[in-house]
Amino acid sequence: GNTSEDYLRILRNVPTQRAAAYVRVSNPVNSSKLSLVEKGICEDIQCKSEELVIRKQGVYLIYCHLNFHFPNCSNSPTDLKIEFLVNDKVDRQTLSTWCASEMCQEKTFKTLFQLHLTYLNVKDRISVTLNHPKFLNEISLPNENVLGVLRYSDEM
Repeated sequence: GNTSEDYLRILRNVPTQRAAAYVRVSNPVNSSKLSLVEKGICEDIQCKSEELVIRKQGVYLIYCHLNFHFPNCSNSPTDLKIEFLVNDKVDRQTLSTWCASEMCQEKTFKTLFQLHLTYLNVKDRISVTLNHPKFLNEISLPNENVLGVLRYSDEM
């Protein structure tokens, strides 16, 4: 089945601290932030077009699952950078260098998963940026590109 739908079904049955979001993301429209395109869950978190806004302070687990598609094989390495922003400031980033192998075929795929556990205040804004959004795979696996936030506890 669809992994994204499986996670959504599981999350609906997980007892959270009354705050959770699980939304599909896609390429940015007018900025470098990924667009939030489909609400799966938005419970006590405000889901806007490019960011999630926290309504209850506490420790949150933020995660992002993204699939990339490189349509043309290249011999030069490509650096993929994912950044979690809190109030438009980088709070966590991951850099992954994608190198084409000698066995490189026409199309190449890569999946990146990032986790971040942090304390958030009321009205904190969460967003995600990519340095190469053009490589985000929205054709083969559009439903698999997701941003999730779970309130883990009230305090650190």
